[in-house]
Amino acid sequence: MGPSVYFVSRKMKRLLQINPVLRTNTSTGRIMQEIGELAIHNGWESYVAYSWGRDGIKACRSQLLPVGNGWSVAWHGVMTRLFDRHGLASRGATERLIDRMEELKTDIIHIHNLHGYFLNYRVLFDYLSRCDTPVVWTVHDCWLYTGHCYYYSYIHCDKWRTGCNHCPQRKDFPTSWLCDRSRQNYADKRTAFTSMPKDRLIIVPVSEWMKGEMQQSFLKDYEYRVIHNGINTEVFAPCEPERAKARYGLQGKRILLGVASIWSREKGLHDFLELARLLDREERIVLVGIKPEEGKRLPENVVGIARTENVHQLAELYAAADIFVNPTWQDNSPTVNLEAIACGTPVVTYRTGGSVEAVTGETGFVVEQGDVAGLLRAARTVAAKGKDAYRNACRSHALAHFRKEDRYADYFRLYEELLERCRN
Repeated sequence: MGPSVYFVSRKMKRLLQINPVLRTNTSTGRIMQEIGELAIHNGWESYVAYSWGRDGIKACRSQLLPVGNGWSVAWHGVMTRLFDRHGLASRGATERLIDRMEELKTDIIHIHNLHGYFLNYRVLFDYLSRCDTPVVWTVHDCWLYTGHCYYYSYIHCDKWRTGCNHCPQRKDFPTSWLCDRSRQNYADKRTAFTSMPKDRLIIVPVSEWMKGEMQQSFLKDYEYRVIHNGINTEVFAPCEPERAKARYGLQGKRILLGVASIWSREKGLHDFLELARLLDREERIVLVGIKPEEGKRLPENVVGIARTENVHQLAELYAAADIFVNPTWQDNSPTVNLEAIACGTPVVTYRTGGSVEAVTGETGFVVEQGDVAGLLRAARTVAAKGKDAYRNACRSHALAHFRKEDRYADYFRLYEELLERCRN
């Protein structure tokens, strides 16, 4: 299936994207690069600004603007770890980036993440609030409207609604060993981010859940447009499952699959271990993303895989699974749900954040957080009906809603809308 292309006017325009990571093995880096590729395809000039040293292996077609150097990144880390000033170092690196932005005179600035030891957001937004360039800001997590953390659901914290203080997650990312500056961080972010004129900023949460949260934050008065994440539906597609089953010794087993880049309580590792105690002899849990030390502690009916050799092997695992299980306790819009459904595999997830938004009655199940027995009931419902009863519906839903080409085209429609608004 060929790419969807949203053509803009013939005049060459310039797009600048900002994200700490260029690497395509991260979701935000991949999204930024692929939007840049579509921009070039549509006759735009594409530039990407990212943190020095966080390049990717894959050649990037956009023109690169690495921000800072080894010293500035290291110093930003020190200021974060000791004084809880994440996003408030790197002044010189940010000023040099602004000088380049002034030279380029880009038509659209598209921000992804700002956390990542590379930019000073106060300096950046002081500039953005004064220049005439419209800004699109894609929100991948909660960091921009909290005093410290990038998620708060797991600990049921709602301080961000009125003003953070005494942060219970101070030692979690971005870790601060000594100071708790969450009250001042909250005030600094509110001052900086609300300085943007409301007609030049559109905030793009990647889930309806995130939109609802942000509309209760200090950014509630801005305009929002939800654009869900997209995936490569040509790679993630139904395929022959036997090769994957043979590779991991899973022939004749009913497979409950989980995938994460890092496993933790928040991602549901302990829920999987509890689930393992309830399985029958023919049922197996397969977890991708397991570290060697974690693998040593897994029970016999849980297969731990550090990582697949490539995305095609991952797609084979999705296709081989009878059900994809995502017991996440905090999440925005997990692409693993999309990938599983695109491979024809139904999903069961906890009622968490935006994780439920990819799941319909034909493509999976939603259970309450902590309902491990509910996860197992869903898996056995699929087994009773047969996976064939879900495969076609899953694939059709993925093609209708998850194609990355369609979601990136949504951004270009938004760019054009903003440009037209600013011309009038």
